[in-house]
Amino acid sequence: MKIELQKIQVRYVIKGYEDSAEEGVVAYGGKLNIRPKYQREFVYKGHQRDAVIETIKNGFPLNVMYWVKTDEGDFEVLDGQQRTISIGQYVNGDFSLNDRFFHNLTTEEQNHILDYELMIYFCEGTDKERLDWFRIINIAGEKLTEQELRNAVYTGPWLSDAKLKFSKTNCVAYLLANDGGQLLSGSPIRQEYLETALSWINDGKIEDYMAKHQHDKNADKLWQYFQDVVIWVRKTFPNYRKEMSVVQWGELYNQFKDKKLSSSKLESEIIEFMQDEDVTKKSGIYPYVLNRQEKYLSIRAFTDKMKREAYERQDGICSFCKKEFDISEMEADHVTPWHEGGKTITENCQMLCKQDNRTKAGK
Repeated sequence: MKIELQKIQVRYVIKGYEDSAEEGVVAYGGKLNIRPKYQREFVYKGHQRDAVIETIKNGFPLNVMYWVKTDEGDFEVLDGQQRTISIGQYVNGDFSLNDRFFHNLTTEEQNHILDYELMIYFCEGTDKERLDWFRIINIAGEKLTEQELRNAVYTGPWLSDAKLKFSKTNCVAYLLANDGGQLLSGSPIRQEYLETALSWINDGKIEDYMAKHQHDKNADKLWQYFQDVVIWVRKTFPNYRKEMSVVQWGELYNQFKDKKLSSSKLESEIIEFMQDEDVTKKSGIYPYVLNRQEKYLSIRAFTDKMKREAYERQDGICSFCKKEFDISEMEADHVTPWHEGGKTITENCQMLCKQDNRTKAGK
């Protein structure tokens, strides 16, 4: 990992400063991506923004910034985005400080600001080196998400196209996933849609996928996969419910996309389980009707009162090994399993010693 500390005057950092909204913010003669295209927009509040300018006017030290050197030789701001934008906006005349805009200052006062030296680390290295180091220094200001850290490392044409499809406000991925009911939670500009799609397509190995496709011309493969997932979900589960927004659809699509499924049969089961008071995690019904793993449902546990009643009824004797135990050494179990119609009620509760209960659960 190569890290070099540079002292650069404000006048050079903000040279060519241009804010094109969702198209990004650039400066340093067009060589610095202050906010890359479609990255979430954080702007300091008035008092924070003013504090940056006051710090410079008084010649006080401003916190060090970090720039990432790209493969093309340009830079992207990793840390210091809001400070740089605040400086650019002030010099650009977007706001005043103490009722004086930058153009209202004397030439001497202007030069005092423009000659101020910013402390900036230039960072370059392998993908893994940069990502590991970025995670370590991501400790101040508006913290970057894991996906934004990855985006700072795996720059290139593929990422630019992926951001266009998955990271823009009202991007195509957002519109598709919300047409007919929300299928994904989170925000595109926080990179959560992109992160989810990447996790789905490569079984959670996001960085491996980004490294492999970093220099691809576009992200069409990821976009096609995402469309396929959404189409499969709409076809398999045509009746929308709000619980669907937190289901990991890509994981289910990867496993069941080639299986013949009856949407009407699945819907009948979903209706039944949605009305079952023992099912406390309703979103887990969707994976359950496909894979039959009860862990997704968070079946309602027996209350302490139910456990005590069963314990007293059994005189402290384990229903399996027939040995006597203190209640603290026992666990509640369904006499008739939930999947066979057993309910979480006192009459269906039995107390087993911990060993027998866990042996039974592992069968």
